[in-house]
This record gives sequence, structure tokens and C-alpha cells, in this order.
Amino acid sequence: MGRRSRGRRLQQQQRPEDAEDGAEGGGKRGEAGWEGGYPEIVKENKLFEHYYQELKIVPEGEWGQFMDALREPLPATLRITGYKSHAKEILHCLKNKYFKELEDLEVDGQKVEVPQPLSWYPEELAWHTNLSRKILRKSPQLEKFHQFLVSETESGNISRQEAVSMIPPLLLNVRPHHKILDMCAAPGSKTTQLIEMLHADMNVPFPEGFVIANDVDNKRCYLLVHQAKRLSSPCIMVVNHDASSIPRLQIDVDGRKEILFYDRILCDVPCSGDGTMRKNIDVWKKWTTLNSLQLHGLQLRIATRGAEQLAAGGRMVYSTCSLNPIEDEAVIASLLEKSEGALELADVSDELPGLKWMPGITQWKVMTKDGQWFTDWDTVPHSRHTQIRPTMFPPKDPEKLQAMHLERCLRILPHHQNTGGFFVAVLVKKSSMPWNKRQPKLQGKSAETRESTQLSPAGPAEGKPADPSKLESPSFTGTGDTEIAHAAEDLENNGNKKDGVCGPPPSKKMKLFGFKEDPFVFIPEDDPLFPPIEKFYALAPSFPRMNLLTRTTEGKKRQLYMVSKELRNVLLNNSEKMKVINTGIKVWCRNNSGEEFDCAFRLAQEGIYTLYPFINSRIITVSMEDVKILLTQENPFFRKLSSETYSQAKDLAKGSIVLKYEPDSANPDALQCPIVLCGWRGKASIRTFVPKNERLHYLRMMGLEVLGEKKKEGVILTNESAASTGQPENEVPEGQRAGEPNSPDAEEANSPDVTAGCDPAGVHPPR
Repeated sequence: MGRRSRGRRLQQQQRPEDAEDGAEGGGKRGEAGWEGGYPEIVKENKLFEHYYQELKIVPEGEWGQFMDALREPLPATLRITGYKSHAKEILHCLKNKYFKELEDLEVDGQKVEVPQPLSWYPEELAWHTNLSRKILRKSPQLEKFHQFLVSETESGNISRQEAVSMIPPLLLNVRPHHKILDMCAAPGSKTTQLIEMLHADMNVPFPEGFVIANDVDNKRCYLLVHQAKRLSSPCIMVVNHDASSIPRLQIDVDGRKEILFYDRILCDVPCSGDGTMRKNIDVWKKWTTLNSLQLHGLQLRIATRGAEQLAAGGRMVYSTCSLNPIEDEAVIASLLEKSEGALELADVSDELPGLKWMPGITQWKVMTKDGQWFTDWDTVPHSRHTQIRPTMFPPKDPEKLQAMHLERCLRILPHHQNTGGFFVAVLVKKSSMPWNKRQPKLQGKSAETRESTQLSPAGPAEGKPADPSKLESPSFTGTGDTEIAHAAEDLENNGNKKDGVCGPPPSKKMKLFGFKEDPFVFIPEDDPLFPPIEKFYALAPSFPRMNLLTRTTEGKKRQLYMVSKELRNVLLNNSEKMKVINTGIKVWCRNNSGEEFDCAFRLAQEGIYTLYPFINSRIITVSMEDVKILLTQENPFFRKLSSETYSQAKDLAKGSIVLKYEPDSANPDALQCPIVLCGWRGKASIRTFVPKNERLHYLRMMGLEVLGEKKKEGVILTNESAASTGQPENEVPEGQRAGEPNSPDAEEANSPDVTAGCDPAGVHPPR
């Protein structure tokens, strides 16, 4: 047991009133917990200041402002997710309710500034305030606002994301048909931005594009899954690979195997993070140039691998939260040099009007952790060659350096717009990389997939990390694209695989890391499970049934998931080389006693916005007052709802239903965005299957303030209903409609994964 562990254990054994922090400068423990447990970190680092003053990354006369900004806490920023149709309603609610309550408010003697929109973010969908995260969490005056932020974040309607982190996805210029790779995606805030951009048109349930989000850390992949699941998109796949050797995938194009090249790649690489000093104060005492020297090689390998997989004409954004040119311009200059004209830096100076930035630098030096400087590779002694590499220096040839246009890189400095420090470079691919034999360009917006479910395993396994020297060398030829495709076709008819089953990767090395995932099994065309579903919900002929999958090869299928046809194509053709953590959204769940009804599967709220355009029956149009009742009471009887709603529900058989609210443009005070909810038509009542945070979201959008919850009666108390919902729902319905019983029907509880009327939001991979 280490010294710290022993100390902690001793502290836990002491009585609270006598306990003292063993750390130097510690204080006594009171009722509020530890206070001053560790000495406050001094926000000073002489080596840091010496290094960056020497490199002149800050304009003359602004050094004091730069350092003052770094010592201030980072302001809280939030982003309203723009792909949901009710983003404008959230914005309206924020501006007219929560922001107004912050006016003239003081917290700890500091006047609270009303949040302001980020001038460079489109449509006022991103805001910042001088409130730090700590004040937001701890202040009683801000409790309501903080709870709103937490709840809306869980619902996927708001993302609390650092301002500079929002820049790279915006500069990717994503369109709904783009195939996108996010190479180092966790924790996922940028990934969610990319998903939103794919779903710019909410009338299209399945955009042609998709996002493949990768991370090397298996545990962080599940955090990524949680972030992505909040947006309920069928166009996202989370994979677990080393980004510097991420496998080259293939897809089926009109019966031919072709290499998958991405239209957009986000390369937000691991970095030393000295631009994050305002929120990660440990960086002050831990900062050294050694971090950058150690990361440079990995960053260059990841960027090179990204450039290899980018389609001709595609765009790749390279970004770091570091201000060090060894991690920034040095990586870009080296990548441009070995691309031999295949890549060029794009001029994006006018793409984000309102954003203040400094141009990339063209001259820099390399410093060791003990303060020794080197201006070029020739001056580096042989003993330092393992630590310092030639790619860390700027090109010697002035013409070559000028042709690179490194000034087109963007450097974001903290004191210019009260943000963190950041670096962004936008690269455009003009032709294939010189060490690739040839790169067939995919025609049209997106590739049409072959409708066969035949599995096409990959040829050579790509589980091993690529040799860094090969990745960095322009003379590396590798296997030609044509040869890879032919090898894959030769293996296609080996007869060892089940049709439509994408199992976990067989590579033993891959199984050493993280959990073994369940397979992805597409529903066969002749599966008897589907016709009853199709009939019960009167699904449109255009419904893409081939895109339905489960996560089990044996026993009853309990959950049905859905992916876009493009991701189906990727899954079926790459299961041997890809470790997929999660993909697809849940659209149907089996009821325990589902065979008693006409259909064994009920609708899942997670996928209802994707599924709704294909459903032609069991839809009940409800009013705003009906929505309020359905979301605040667990099993409201028919008599509680409007006569219009009752007339639609009375002739429906028991089972799963869709509840649809259409906004009334003639009533501007009413909610002006459509709502689609999953429900259950029982004997005498209707209930909704909606996660709690989503319920609270809709209630807030309708102007109701949630005061609490009576769990025994399943009632959510609001500012309208506090007085009227005190009685439990156990009285006999007026007129005893159709001779129905006086209590909510027993089969309401038939759904095995439903508690208190809520559709549980799964964080773990679906089973």
C-alpha cells in the first residue's frame, strides 16, 4: 500500500470533528467536507513563459493580457444541438426565461453577466457566460439554471462544450451526404456536432452520409457511445482502434469491392494540452517541452493515416489544444512536405466571421526540457536524436516554406475572446498520396449498396499497429487498392460465415483490450418476426427492413436496432478487420407477454423520430394540453384527455401507439415544434414510454416548471399541477366508458425494460 493510500485510510478512520488533512497547508474538516485540503496550485511556470516569449506566439505588447487570461477560470459555454427540430424552442426558452432570471444577480459578490451568444457560431446556437463551472454547481441562486443545463444535456438538447472545441467541426463544412471519420473522438462533443450536421434536414430520416467515430481507449469508447446515443442517429458507428493504424475499410459498390475513402476527416489528436490551463490547472506545474517532443511522432502518424484515407477533393481538419509549434505547424509542415503536393492548406479566413485568430507561424526553434535550444536538425547532437527528430524543424528552403502557406493555420489565443488556447489547420486533398499506387475516386454523392446480405470478410488482418517508419516514409508503397479488393473477393465465398452476421473481430490481440462485443446480426428477409410488425404499424413499402439488426444469434430477439444502408454496407464488408463497439438506434422492444397482442414489439422512444415517417397506423394526434397530462401522469384515463384524442383511441386495439403533436401556427404562444412520443393504449388509459429527462424537456418547452415527483402515484408536479394532482389515480372513470375497469390495465407493465412509464436510456452497448 502506498503512502497516499495509507494516509487516506487513516483519515477515514478518524472521527470527522478531529480529522485533519495530512497534506501541507491543509485545514480542518467541517460539515461541508474538506476545505483547503491541498495547497492551491500557484499559476506560475517560468519555463513556459520563457519558451513562448522566445517563440513570439503572442503579439507584441499583449503578453501581460495573455498571462492574465490564462490565470482566470474558463467561462462556461453551452451549445444548443441544432439538428433537433425544436432547437429554436430551446433557444426561445433560454433567452426569455432562464437568462432573464440571471439579470441583476450577484453570486459571492460578483455580478453575474447574462450569457451572450458566441459571435462566430451560426444562428445563436452557442452561448458563453462569466460563470465558472464551480459557481454553477455550488451556488443556490443558480440551482434552477444548473438543473436545467444538466437535464437538457442528458436529453441531448444542450451540450456543455468549450468554445474553441466547437471550431473544427464547423470548418469541416459537412453536408448530409458526406462520409466522415472522427479519428480521436472521445469524449464525443465534436462527434455530436458532426452528427447534427448530417441531420440538417430533419425530414430525411436516413441521410446518405455517416460518422465513424474512433478512439484507442476502450473505456472512453463507451463514453463516446453515451454522447452519441443522446442524438438518436442511425448514421453513427463507434469503433476502437489505434488511430495511427486505423484499418482501411472497403464497401460494396454495384457488386464490386472498393476502398472506402472519407469525404471529411476530423483529426483532433492527443496533445500536451497547454491551451487548457484555464480549466486543467495541473498543467501549470507539470508543463515541460518534453511532452510535446514525445507526442510529435504520434501526431504526425495519425495525421498521415488520416490523409491516406481522405478522398480526393475531401477536407481534413487537424487540431490540438496546444500552443506549441512542435505539435502544430511542425506536424502540418512535415505532412505537406511528404505529400508532394497531394495536400494543401485551405484558406478559411472568411469561413467563421467574428472569430479572432492569429496566423500560423513560419519560424520556430526546438527546446529540450532543461532549456537547451536548437534552431535546425544539423545542430542536434547524436545523443539527442531519439528525443528530437528532423520533422520538428521548419523547412530550410524558403520557397518551399512559402509555398506551404503555414500562415493559413489558425491560432486561437485565450485573451482575444476569453477562450482556451487552440490550433486548427484545414487541409484539402488534391490527389492521392505519393506512396499509394492508385486511389479510385468514388462516383457521385454516395455509393449505392448491394442488396445482398452476403458477408465479405477483409483480406489481410489489420489488427497490428502500422510501422511508424513506413507511415512516415514517402517511399512506402504498401498493397495496392486493387489487390486488396481482389483478395477480399477471393475470400468472399469461403462458406465459413453466416449471412448477415457481423461478428466480433477474431484477432486475439484485439480481444486483449476491453470487452468482447456481441455480434451485429441483420434480420433475414424471410424472418417470420417482421411481417406482424409490418402489418400492426402499417409500415410503408419504402421502409428499409434490410437495415434492421439485433445483437444476438440465439434465443428470442429482444431489441431491434436500425442503421442506415451505408453503415450496413460498412458492417457487412469489414467485420474481420474492425472492432465495432456500438452502432444503430433502438426502434422496437419486445414485450414479455407480447404474443397476447397483435404485435410482440412496442415502439422505442430512442428511435421514434427515425421510424415515424414510415408508420401509417396507430397514430393519435394530441393537443398541447393532452401532452401535458400524458407527461405528468403515469396512466391517465381516457376521460382526462380531450374528446378528439379519445375518439381516435377508442377503436384502436391494445398495444403500442404513436402520439403526435402538431404545432398551431395560428397560436404563436403555443409550442411551435412537432413532438412525437411513444405510448401504450391500454384498456382504460394511455401511458407514454419516455425517459424522464426527455419528459422534463418537453414540459419546459411548454412553459411548465417541474417542482418535483410523486413516485408512488407516478405524478410529476409542475407549477400548473401542484394543487390538482395530489389525489392518486384510483377513482372510477366517469360513465365507466365501454364497461372498462377502474384501474390502469395490468398489461401496462408487460414491457420488461420499462419502469415508471419511462423508456430507460441505455448507456451500455445494446444486448
